[in-house]
Amino acid sequence: MAAITSFSSCKKDFLEYESPSKLSIKQTFESVENTNSVIIGAYTKLAGDPGYGRQLSIYYSLGGDDFTYRGALNFETFRDYVVANYAQIPANETLFRVFANLYQGIERANVACKYIPLSNLYNNGTAEQKAKMRMYYGEALTLRALYYSELIRNWGDVPATFVPAADLPSQFVPNTNRDETYDRILDDLGQAAAWVPWRNEIPSYGTLRLTKAAVKALRARIALARGGYSLRLDKMERPADYQKYYRIAFDECNDIIKSNQHSLNPVYENIFKSLHGTTRYDNTNELIFEVAMWGQQNDSYLGSSHGLRFNNSPSWGGAGGTVTALPTYFYEFEAGKDVRRDVTLALYNVEASGATDVKVGQSSINMTLNKFRKSWTAFTGAVTGTYGVNWPIVRYADVLLMYAEAANELQDFTGTITPAAALQLVQKRAYGTNEIPVTPTSRDDFFNAIVKERLLEFGGEGMRKYDLIRWNMLASKIAEVRENMKQFAVNAPGKYQNMPQYLYFKASSFNNLSGPVEMATLDVYVPANTPDQPGGKINYAAFNPSLTSAPAGYTQKWWRNEMGSYNATTGAYTLREYVGGANNSYAAKFEANKKELLPYPQKVLDENRGAVVQNYGY
Repeated sequence: MAAITSFSSCKKDFLEYESPSKLSIKQTFESVENTNSVIIGAYTKLAGDPGYGRQLSIYYSLGGDDFTYRGALNFETFRDYVVANYAQIPANETLFRVFANLYQGIERANVACKYIPLSNLYNNGTAEQKAKMRMYYGEALTLRALYYSELIRNWGDVPATFVPAADLPSQFVPNTNRDETYDRILDDLGQAAAWVPWRNEIPSYGTLRLTKAAVKALRARIALARGGYSLRLDKMERPADYQKYYRIAFDECNDIIKSNQHSLNPVYENIFKSLHGTTRYDNTNELIFEVAMWGQQNDSYLGSSHGLRFNNSPSWGGAGGTVTALPTYFYEFEAGKDVRRDVTLALYNVEASGATDVKVGQSSINMTLNKFRKSWTAFTGAVTGTYGVNWPIVRYADVLLMYAEAANELQDFTGTITPAAALQLVQKRAYGTNEIPVTPTSRDDFFNAIVKERLLEFGGEGMRKYDLIRWNMLASKIAEVRENMKQFAVNAPGKYQNMPQYLYFKASSFNNLSGPVEMATLDVYVPANTPDQPGGKINYAAFNPSLTSAPAGYTQKWWRNEMGSYNATTGAYTLREYVGGANNSYAAKFEANKKELLPYPQKVLDENRGAVVQNYGY
């Protein structure tokens, strides 16, 4: 009953319900409308700060090779961002808030999963009532699986229960083998997919509730995690029968592809604009499932503390800038060809020049996440706080790349399209009229192409760190990034040795146009008579040696100089910022075969009276 009576109302679009708090459990599940309210209550734990409003979407997913949180780590205050740099400790209060929030979602789903199949409507109702009750049951099974998948990928062997707390013989539940939990939720998702309809069969659900493609895509994602590497005590291991789970991913993604319910949005940036308000720019249904944000307790910080930085903007005030890109991530994209770079990265802040909004170029360590912007919402500079920006859980590009990965691993070319065709669809959208990269033909090379493509396609979308973990590549990628950033230092030999030490900017008009247009019109100094560059002057300035002092009218910003310097005589580096400090550098506290998982919160250990065992190394 506690789970029923604590449901909070949802105000976004059709996600509204009347509280069933005065009803008995039996009465609740003998009404289609009240059952729907219970399901809405299970959705609500996806939103808000401890859900995908900030923690799960941003901080917990940082620490791969795309974005990070740059700042000194203060262990005494236990701030949220320490997780982004692998500095988490059991006493961190945020760990407990996220952990508890996920279990609250599970409890709400468990109540629904118990009582829906027992209801008269489910068993003896009209055909329409039975169909709706089975659909709600499928949603509850899927939400429970999603909550458990987050717990497992962050904590490993978490306590797993599949009945309401009131039915447990003991409230002190020990760690459960993650493989058993994975197998249970994969079975649940297989059942749910049979009951939850396709998008065109229930158009009112749109992207804010689970449709069949979302269920199948989540099952594919969880299957790849089940078949991938994870930390077992002090070793990264994957199961011997891992291909069994790649087969599940292949089949589910193939079903989605051949359904023709979803396709790629022809304009990459429109995916993210669609998350910011009531105007949608996604007629092709690339967005398959997103978390609706609303109100204060269930809102998001996407665009307010994360996203493009606004600093005293006349139109939008202040917002964004918490998350910054790794400087070398900029060079992973093909300049002037891959449109995703300038949608994903902003090399400028939006500031004031009198009453006018201008963009001001920034140094290499201050590039922000450009997929979320206050200027795409309806909120002006007079409004501070949170802005109702939704979080994308599943989109069709992920389905295509999961399919390509699974088909390549299995060497199965019998699907609706070839794995190469799936990869190329994503690339062709990114490259437009430009030639896409050559598609490898060997299994290993094709896998490496998938690794690269997911880096470019999903930057800042909360996937990269977990992809690297399931591939057992997190430690090697962190080492690779650190080496790249050493090579990025001034005078250091390596791949960046012809890149500039400084860039020089003038303020230029910000018109809230597309990311590629705003980047192309960024006023960065290039020598006279420099040929026009595809994508604007930045694609010359950032790839050629610079002057050592600012030309008249331009302001100097550090570029390679941000990383420090290299002494060719002694071979010594003098490093700063991302690679030079023990407590403020990129992935500062990462330890391989330990920090791939978080520690259990101390409150969980205390309240479970020894039933839960702390993760290795903590």
